[in-house]
Amino acid sequence: MTPEAPSYDDVPRGIEKHGVDTIPDADRTGRPRDIVGILLGSNMCLGVVIFGWLPASFGLEFWPSVTSMIAGTLLGTLLVAPLSLVSMRTGTNLSTSSGGTFGVRGRLIGSVIGLLLSLGYAALTVWTGGAAVVGPLSRLLGLPDGGLSYSAVYALLGVLSVVIAIYGYRLLTSMSKWVALGTLVLMAAGIVGYAGQFTTGPVVSGGYALGDFWTTWALSTVAAGLSGPMAFITLLGDYSRYVSPKRHSSRRVFAATVVGMVFGLLIPQLFGTFTAFAARAAEDYVGPLVAAAPVWFLVPLLLNGVFGTIGNAGILIYSMGLDLDAIVPPLSRVKATVLVSAMSMVLVYLGYFVWDAEDAVTAFVLLLTAVGAPWAVITLAGFARCRGNYDPDALQVYNRRSRGGVYWFTGGWNLRATAAWAIGSAVGLLSVDTALFRGPLIEWTRGIDLSFLLAAATALAAYLLLTIGSPQPVPAADPEIPGQAVRA
Repeated sequence: MTPEAPSYDDVPRGIEKHGVDTIPDADRTGRPRDIVGILLGSNMCLGVVIFGWLPASFGLEFWPSVTSMIAGTLLGTLLVAPLSLVSMRTGTNLSTSSGGTFGVRGRLIGSVIGLLLSLGYAALTVWTGGAAVVGPLSRLLGLPDGGLSYSAVYALLGVLSVVIAIYGYRLLTSMSKWVALGTLVLMAAGIVGYAGQFTTGPVVSGGYALGDFWTTWALSTVAAGLSGPMAFITLLGDYSRYVSPKRHSSRRVFAATVVGMVFGLLIPQLFGTFTAFAARAAEDYVGPLVAAAPVWFLVPLLLNGVFGTIGNAGILIYSMGLDLDAIVPPLSRVKATVLVSAMSMVLVYLGYFVWDAEDAVTAFVLLLTAVGAPWAVITLAGFARCRGNYDPDALQVYNRRSRGGVYWFTGGWNLRATAAWAIGSAVGLLSVDTALFRGPLIEWTRGIDLSFLLAAATALAAYLLLTIGSPQPVPAADPEIPGQAVRA
């Protein structure tokens, strides 16, 4: 008999009490539709919209831009979405869950990657969001478009994002639904507002970025389409851990994740493509977007700059807090969240006033993705090998600052999984193409950055070879979980 779900009205409304500890089943009140809502709402921000501008900046026309993003997003979603099932089974976040494959200390690899990835994306979100707030205010009210204005806007966006992240899962879930609904209305209004300026011809002169159509289309598929889902490799478990496998099937959670990722990414990105062609945005996106906007659309654009940014940044800071909590167990989730939010805002201000950091941080994120992809694929391979059966108590050994358990392996590290990750990461870094570093293998891929695909494939092959004859710990199945594989 499937256990009855706790009443949502009985759930405490205050600050979330759980960090990376195993969430008791009584507190796992999330539903698959909550995953859809949070993936939709968290992506309705300029930091995601701007990816839709990339195909235009590569020299593609409108319809090839659209098909490249759709193809890349669908492929990336199918590769990444299964990660949500891992945390659904463990009741904790993905980096802690990866201890079942990497060892209870080896899972620190995932915690560090997740922390740094979210830090980079949070900074990029606040930077683009700040421009979407200052630009409309400058046109509407004559606000000076300078450092003082950006300082005030960054502070406002940062404080609101931190408050949301501190309150945690329930506020993020509730807010995301309203942000998704409101932003869909704003984007529909934007299509009307920019429609008179829209043309499908290329917005840049000089032809295709890589010289010919198909190579440039492939570049767009990877850079604008596939890279979107890859940003979720450490985030999905933050929300699926609240969905009980005793009340919801893995099939429904996987389907909800796919729907949330596909529509959550494609809707804002395709809006970005449409407006990029309407505003003829070639070298920059936000500036031409604001300049080409009808006066009546400046207020909706401003609202999206505020609420879209704090929704996305709040989720990223929340994830950073969980990862730091996993790295430094004595810290509570709230203290860890406050600390990482301070780190994020320092990066934002240094990037604006001291460095020309946006390109550098973008390159940093791409480098992290190249080492994160092999971690993700090995975690999924471990999930398949243990047939989705985990020992939640043994996963918490490091958090209790103790030793032992079925995931202790060698001093808390699974050396085979770690070696496979290192091999895949090396291939990924050698094939990456960024403003900071261009790997030598990029010449073999015709100038297309396939780093995370090559890294993932290499890591998976290495892991399968290195683990031949090495059994994966497979705890006994929980009889209360419908459809869970039973240990042979």
